[in-house]
Amino acid sequence: MSKNLKIIFGVSYLLILFVFLYFIFTNIQINRLNDFSYYKEFQIDLDNYISANIFINLIYFFIFSVFWVALLGFGSPILIISGVLFGKWVGTFISVISISCGALILYSIGIFFFRDLVKKILEKKFEKFVQLFQKNEFFYFFIYRFIGGLGVPFGLQNLIPILFDMKKTNYFLASFFGFIPSMFIMNTIGAGLNSYVEQAQYFNIIDLILTPEIYFPIILFVGLMIISFLIKKKFFDNAN
Repeated sequence: MSKNLKIIFGVSYLLILFVFLYFIFTNIQINRLNDFSYYKEFQIDLDNYISANIFINLIYFFIFSVFWVALLGFGSPILIISGVLFGKWVGTFISVISISCGALILYSIGIFFFRDLVKKILEKKFEKFVQLFQKNEFFYFFIYRFIGGLGVPFGLQNLIPILFDMKKTNYFLASFFGFIPSMFIMNTIGAGLNSYVEQAQYFNIIDLILTPEIYFPIILFVGLMIISFLIKKKFFDNAN
């Protein structure tokens, strides 16, 4: 059963990726990728398309993101895209909810079908952290999400709580609130890129970096990394 499910998940992931790439490449003129005016035209068309029926497009984005994360997709591109499409506030809201739901679905699938396999592969490597999580699973998993999962690939981050049988309610809420700071920053960068394309007459990397909508979230990101490093050092580096 597990082997068949792996095949199904793999095929589903590739199918979603193919559809996504097909949509992108059939709507992008490859020969104009070095023409900044093309990005301005594309940005206008994209804004018009999203604003014409934002509710339906939010649903489409939600469904795609949930499936993407549930099938072990990585999160960063989703966050930039949501910022470009919906702005920093709505983009943060929809990405946090959809990615949290996708992670919960992946966690539930992992518990039901792959519990023994996950424990066999990951238990020894994360043993000291499991002991820490068991003290207060919500608090420590919230911190774990907040600091970016200790550098662990996003798909594995979502499966590690299987090692200590975390309650699904705690899993979702700790993920939701822990995701907010980093996802807000990434969505703000996406929204800043959209704003830059809209306002600039030609592309200049220096102007892009010096745009407040870009350098401010980058500063926030650096600050978040420093805070995350200090939290990691305090709670996880000395975990017994």
